[in-house]
Parts: sequence; C-alpha cells; structure tokens
Amino acid sequence: MSEGIGAAVIGTGFIGTVHLQTLRRLGIRIAGVLGSSERRGAERAQALGARAFASLDALLADPGVDVVHVTSPNHLHFAQVLAILGAGKHVVCEKPLAMTATEAAEMVVRARVAGRIAAVCYNTRFYPLNQQARGMVRIGELGEVRLVTGHYHQDWLAKESDWNWRLTPEVGGALRAVGDIGTHWLDLTSYIAGIEPSEVFADLAIFISERDRPMGPAETFSRSAGATERVRIRTDDAGLILLRYPNGARGSLTVSQVSHGRKNWMTWDISGSEASAAWESETPERLWIGHRDGPNGLMTRDPSQMNALGAGAATLPGGHVEGFADTFAALFRQVYRDVATGGRQSDSAWATFEDGYAEMRLCDAILQSAGEGRWISVPA
Repeated sequence: MSEGIGAAVIGTGFIGTVHLQTLRRLGIRIAGVLGSSERRGAERAQALGARAFASLDALLADPGVDVVHVTSPNHLHFAQVLAILGAGKHVVCEKPLAMTATEAAEMVVRARVAGRIAAVCYNTRFYPLNQQARGMVRIGELGEVRLVTGHYHQDWLAKESDWNWRLTPEVGGALRAVGDIGTHWLDLTSYIAGIEPSEVFADLAIFISERDRPMGPAETFSRSAGATERVRIRTDDAGLILLRYPNGARGSLTVSQVSHGRKNWMTWDISGSEASAAWESETPERLWIGHRDGPNGLMTRDPSQMNALGAGAATLPGGHVEGFADTFAALFRQVYRDVATGGRQSDSAWATFEDGYAEMRLCDAILQSAGEGRWISVPA
C-alpha cells in the first residue's frame, strides 16, 4: 500500500536510528537523513548506509521525499515542522511536539491548512496489549474509570557524569523527565482510559543540581569521554503529579530519570467500577485483569484471543515476543497506510497534532502547578 512512498529522517541519534531501521524493516524507501551538521550528517549517514542531505532546504526540495520524520532536539521541532508542512510533505514528529503550547497550537493550524498526515510519535500506544486495554475500556469491560495510577522510571541520568541535550532547557524544554518520558505515560493512559486530565498538582525535584557536561557530543544512553565543564541543572530529575479527570476519576504519576536499575520501567493501573487492568513496559506481553468476585486473570499477547484493537496491533503469533521496536513498526504501518490512502482512517490510533497540543497544554499546567504549589486547571 505504501509502495513508492519515500521517507527522510531528521536526526541521526538513538531515536532517529530507530525510525530509520523501522522504515527499512517495513520496506519504505529511504530518501536520506539530515544530521545536526553537514559533517555529522555525512558521518552518521555512512554508518547507517543512507544518503546524507546537506541541509533542510535540500531535503525539502527533493521530490522523492514524501514523509519526513523529525527526531531532532525539541527546540528545532517547531521551525522544522512548519517548513515540512509548507513544502507539502507529510510529517511524523517525535514527542514532545513543541517547546510550548503556543508553538503546538500553531503547528495544529498549519497541519490542518496543509491537509497532510501529521503524527506525533507516541509509540507506546502500539504495544498490542495497550490496544487490547483500550478496546476493553471502550466496550465497558472495566466499567466507569475511577483511578489511573502508575509511573515511568529510568536511570540513564542518575549520575553527575551523565549528560544529554535534554538536560538543557533551551534545547529540551522547561520540563525534562516529565517532558521526555512523563508525556508518554500521560498520552498512553489518556488514550486507554478515554479521558484526559482536567486538573493537575505537581511536585518536581532536581536531585543532581550540577553535572559534568562534555565539551564534545554525547549520545543518548551513552557516556562521552574527554574534557567536561561543570554546569548548573535547571530541569526536573523526577516528579510526582496528582491528576483529576472530568468524570470525577483521580490519578497519580511518578516520573524519574534517576532511579538506579530502572532502565525503561513504565507501568499503569486503571481501576474501573467493574474491573481493573494493569500493564508494565518491561514485561509487555502480559496484561493483568482484576476482579472482585472472581479469579483475576493474566492475559498474554495472543492475537487469536484478543479483541479487534489488540489483535490489529499484533503482527506475530502468541509466544513470539513483540517489544519496543515493534511499536514503531505498528505506528508507522498505520501512518504510511493513511499517507497512501489520502487521509487518516477511522481505525487509526496514532497520535495527532491535536493530541500533541493537548500534551503541551498539560505540560504547561504541570510546570505552573510546580511553581505555584497548587492545583492548576488544564486549559481546554
């Protein structure tokens, strides 16, 4: 269905490489990649076996590029996405969508005017059992949602010597742990539960007040060698967030990038009036289902036993594990189908720019709450 569609990837780091490898796996034609500089782009392109674009203008001028994946640092998203849409290309943008809700609002408007596919890369929606849970909530198997709890913990920034561009607010944004990984949890739980937070109360913490910043480049999830300089940290290492939902439900999230031993540990637990469900990312093939008056259940990912949403997200038979990389494949498969058919289909589950804008409004409310120490309503 996506035969002949050409893709380009902006960003050649960890997540850009994930995008590139996934597109190849799906058989999408790779037109090229764009690095943070012409030299770095050429070096990384050679290592990745791809063509390097010398500039964004060169990328956008290439008639062989139909879809552009934006995996660059957050502060570049706004200008790059507007240029991509202005050139008539479709776009898949990494999260968070922008630096502020104001920028995100403008991106929503531009995407509507352009009439292009504009997706935000919230890949965790596409674990098949998360789709299964969404289907269960939709048909009322859990009843009315009452409580949404969980956490997202990592340890890759747990030491003073750990560094990444996300630590700099001018590049990554005012929220770091919340903006980088907390937004994944917030988007996922809102998608599954079918409701978005209307009020927040946040407590954010900086545990490592100074860090050693390398004088040279530092890749995500890796350490650089060489000279460093001591810098003050102004973004959150961790946070605790209370949530209120329009239907009266309550929620809580803890997020951390400094929890030793937790590599990529996201969990959610949704309690409804009829049943409960829970899932965690490091064992993504299992969905716990809780009952008051009967035995609890543990569903494993098996398309033959799942609802239409869950089975639709799975590509392998039960017992053949699907993980992190597979979520990108499932997301991109839907996006490129919609590019080929000319618009978003009724069964599409990928996050829209409107979803990305909602996340930015939520992030702004979280930041305000943490600064003022009170409940803040999320702007509609």
